[in-house]
Amino acid sequence: MTHRFSTVVSFEEEPLILVDAHDQVLGYETKVACHQGQGQLHRAFSVFVFNRRNELLLQQRSASKPLWPLYWSNSCCSHPRRGEGDLASAQRRLQEELSLTLQPEFLYRFQYHALYGDIGAEHELCSVYMARSDAPVTVNDREVADWCYIAPETLDRELIDNPQRYSPWLKLEWPRLRQEFWSRLEAL
Repeated sequence: MTHRFSTVVSFEEEPLILVDAHDQVLGYETKVACHQGQGQLHRAFSVFVFNRRNELLLQQRSASKPLWPLYWSNSCCSHPRRGEGDLASAQRRLQEELSLTLQPEFLYRFQYHALYGDIGAEHELCSVYMARSDAPVTVNDREVADWCYIAPETLDRELIDNPQRYSPWLKLEWPRLRQEFWSRLEAL
């Protein structure tokens, strides 16, 4: 049985942090404006949460998301707000979306740009984290439509066989995590 709650934790007018390719702050813009058209480069983060069997907690994005609704993605992803660091924002969103209190470990940062048809885009300088937890998950149904744990080998195959089901950032982050950072997961 999936435990759920419903709390508004994301707002179109929340101020996101605009940056250049070197992560220098250029200013602030609303979340909705950052994602319109081609998008504006802003800070973001992605967290990969694994259980003790090294299965990844995947979430299916809510149907109400303007970009990539109902796509499967990594455990948690969002944006730091004005005055908030990446790690603090990741911890906040893990609690807001999944009711998890964790200390994620920073892995790397990268820039990507992905268009969602003519609706909008992600243009992010994204910090990638990993964490391990076997704590019970309670999802915020305003953010998460569904969730599951998936074996790494199964996700590897899924991204080849059914890439259209997954968010563009997951398809970029997962191979790098598997190739460069898997030993760090084993050490967690």
